[in-house]
Amino acid sequence: MEKIFKIKADEFIDLVPPIGSCIATDKITVEGRKVGYMYREEPYGDIDSGWRFFAVTEDQKYVDDSKNMMIYNVNTIANCDSAIIPYLSLPYGTELERIENSDEFQIITE
Repeated sequence: MEKIFKIKADEFIDLVPPIGSCIATDKITVEGRKVGYMYREEPYGDIDSGWRFFAVTEDQKYVDDSKNMMIYNVNTIANCDSAIIPYLSLPYGTELERIENSDEFQIITE
């Protein structure tokens, strides 16, 4: 089944400089939900930024199904939810969650 994305490719604008790819769920790119949780891990290759984006409405079964996620340019997710932009330069190992009813995120500490 072909995915129908919330934002069409010709509607994207350059919001962030090229920093590589990321992984995001269809809850964000297809359903249009805001990013609720994001983390950055060590990249898997030269083009991977390490960023992973979730809406937080995903359950484990949803996340375990690889059809519900794709690799995107980070700018694509910034177009879906520009609130992520101020946090994209944070280091590997960073986890953030959206502060409820805001466009701000807080770092999750152990």
